[in-house]
Amino acid sequence: MEAHGTTILAVRRDDRLALGGDGQVTLGATAIKHGARKIRRVAKDKVLVGFAGSTADSVTLLERFEEKLSQCQANLTRAAIELAKQWRTDRMLRRLEASLIVADQSAVLLISGSGDVMEPDDGVIGIGSGGAYATAAARALVRHTDMAPADVVREALGIAADICVYTNDRIHVEVLP
Repeated sequence: MEAHGTTILAVRRDDRLALGGDGQVTLGATAIKHGARKIRRVAKDKVLVGFAGSTADSVTLLERFEEKLSQCQANLTRAAIELAKQWRTDRMLRRLEASLIVADQSAVLLISGSGDVMEPDDGVIGIGSGGAYATAAARALVRHTDMAPADVVREALGIAADICVYTNDRIHVEVLP
């Protein structure tokens, strides 16, 4: 059986940033965990990382990203590119099934196993089972309200939880600065 169930969403507005995720982990057709934490603070709390996909694969990639961040003197973009290159070319890493959103005061990036490092034009990006739902809701909220990024993330993840069976409403949000 394959583990499913994650929605991670990042919203940057002006100089404020929020990254949040739901807590559901699903094995087959059964929700087996409701309060999983899929958001981490790294680099002395200056970088937020959210992960979706297999837990072991996600943690492996998180550890590799932290190594790259250290090697690149906390340059988020450079570390993301170096991880994507390694992920794409390393025989063992190539098999990992996960995605990462990494963010600091300068950028919000999605890193995928296909070698992509993408920065959204509008500062809103989501991954995981309910990522598209959360992204759509967040974009509407950013365009039509003055809500703070943390509030946008909570509301958009709540909307995703109402739609996606692999997303729940036990939401954890981290903010920068």
